[in-house]
Amino acid sequence: MHKLYPGISTPKAETGPCRGRVESLQWLIALRAIRLRCNVVVDWGVWSRAERDACRNEARAAGARVVLCFLDVPFDELWDRVSRRNAELPVGAFDISRPDLLRWSKLFEPPTAEELALYDRQTHQAITAHT
Repeated sequence: MHKLYPGISTPKAETGPCRGRVESLQWLIALRAIRLRCNVVVDWGVWSRAERDACRNEARAAGARVVLCFLDVPFDELWDRVSRRNAELPVGAFDISRPDLLRWSKLFEPPTAEELALYDRQTHQAITAHT
């Protein structure tokens, strides 16, 4: 986002139309990669069930197995992590206030057990380090 829109430095700008355009382009590239049999990780919001349903259905239609990785972290732990991030902001990142995080946490729709059942099971592969 920062490279495409260098002036963006606030949560309000970050959640505006620029983010939608970037995510839309990322999704088109992701679908192309899926069709080429590459693995894809979607690492943006998908805060609502409707967003997750759309991504899952489109990815499956493109031939992918779809795994949802969801970590249910208590708000105080999220705030602790965000506070540490705020203390050493990377270039292009914006400070997230506690009121913003609280407001956003109320917008998030955690996946239900019923929804989680719609995804493929995650398979674990052993990784061997070569020395």
